[in-house]
Amino acid sequence: LLVMNYLTAEHDIPYSGDEMLFEILHFEWFGIPSIEIAKATMRVSEMKYNGQKTSLRQWLCEEASRPQIDLFDTGLHASLKEACVMIESLIGAVSNETLQTLLEKIVREAGFLGYIINSPDKNKLMQALSGFYDHVKEETRRHPLVQLDEFMNRIELMRKEGLILPLVQVSGNEKGVNLMTAHGSKGLEFDYVFFVGNSSNCWEKKRKPFSGFSFPDTLFATGAKGNDTEELRRLFYVALTRAKKHLFISYPNYTNEGKQLEATMFLAEIKMEHELPVKAEVIDENTITEFNILQFQKGKAPEVAHLDDELVDRIVQNFGMSASSLNSYLKCPLGFYYQSIVRIPSPRNEAMEFGSAVHHALENLFNKMKKAEKFPLLDDFLQDFTWYMKRHRESFTKEQFARRLEYGLEILKNYYNTYVTKWNKIVAVELNVRNVLLDGIPLKGKIDKLEFNGKEVTVIDYKTGNPDNCSDKLARPGKEPVGGDYWRQAIFYKILLDLYPKDWNVTSI
Repeated sequence: LLVMNYLTAEHDIPYSGDEMLFEILHFEWFGIPSIEIAKATMRVSEMKYNGQKTSLRQWLCEEASRPQIDLFDTGLHASLKEACVMIESLIGAVSNETLQTLLEKIVREAGFLGYIINSPDKNKLMQALSGFYDHVKEETRRHPLVQLDEFMNRIELMRKEGLILPLVQVSGNEKGVNLMTAHGSKGLEFDYVFFVGNSSNCWEKKRKPFSGFSFPDTLFATGAKGNDTEELRRLFYVALTRAKKHLFISYPNYTNEGKQLEATMFLAEIKMEHELPVKAEVIDENTITEFNILQFQKGKAPEVAHLDDELVDRIVQNFGMSASSLNSYLKCPLGFYYQSIVRIPSPRNEAMEFGSAVHHALENLFNKMKKAEKFPLLDDFLQDFTWYMKRHRESFTKEQFARRLEYGLEILKNYYNTYVTKWNKIVAVELNVRNVLLDGIPLKGKIDKLEFNGKEVTVIDYKTGNPDNCSDKLARPGKEPVGGDYWRQAIFYKILLDLYPKDWNVTSI
């Protein structure tokens, strides 16, 4: 699905899926050393920083086709070059192949099939792949002209609604155990059956979910409770008779809360007619403790492919700590390493790009006001927002773009009409603060807007998220010892401006 999402993005808007490409290149069957991917990502980041327009895909294609400069020029890593050629082939196939044929090419050429064949879980993986392919065939049968983007939109809708594709497992293992319900066991037989959970609270005393109403017992000729009990008795009998040689019936004596349990009435009925051997199984405390410990153990941390020391030194030589990088480190040091040191491509999602569009419109509004000494008209303000949205169309689906554009125009119109006569006109917009040291640590920040009243300064940082969800982010240190993200950002800006070589007094943020 990741590969198909990437092909959809690149086919729609070229060079818009770098963050997905970065992840795809890490597929183990490509055999690309992660250090080579990191170096490529860093090179692209440096070019962008220096004002060159490029992308990871564009740079890889150019490097893959670049002739060798001299005898010592190794060029692009061989496996990286092979992956690049394969991906370009798949992008070209989007417009020229049917959806079924495209999926077959992805499976073969992207290395999925070879990986599955050589995997110890090849049976399970092949069943999952076959199940997905069956879904594709069914979709193309219903909609013969369906395109990749339409299909992926449906898959995304299924994901949002929690709909899953059925996985039919047709293989088995003679040493394995089948786990099933009493209902699911109908029509099957086994040499050994372990019938568990036979306490009364799992059968006749099991609580049913509240449906909002119940039928009175006198509504039918035979009471509903009697029917329910008889139905449960038949189901219990079905489960018992699945065993051809050996049957083990068990039930717990206590709940996890220590409440005593009793066996189901159906087991008591059997014991009245038949003498059954009874054995009480007791698990020692050490075994229980070891089991409980397993629930709290952390998984093995991922291994990080470290860059060469020389490369890292070059990066951190001019590195300045910003509020966003500080928050990133506190959230996940490994994520900080990849985002701020390796500088992997970061996805621009719907919410981020919408926020940037609002920010762009407000920035232009105040810059135009400073030049003309009056605020521009509402239409100019809204046009700046619309231009940015269309300029970054690749970050939205068609539905997201239409919805965000309509919503943005509405809120900006209301915002303008409410505050245009109240806004402070003595402002600094997009102030870049650099080369500020705190105990030898370089700090930096880009502040959206400063409003001045003499030497008193109010810091403005635009936020477009849901204000109802901001309480945790604005919280001071307490439950979270380092406070919320927005609180830290405000403190960071206060420190930044206090150290800035200007005679300003920050009064509010």
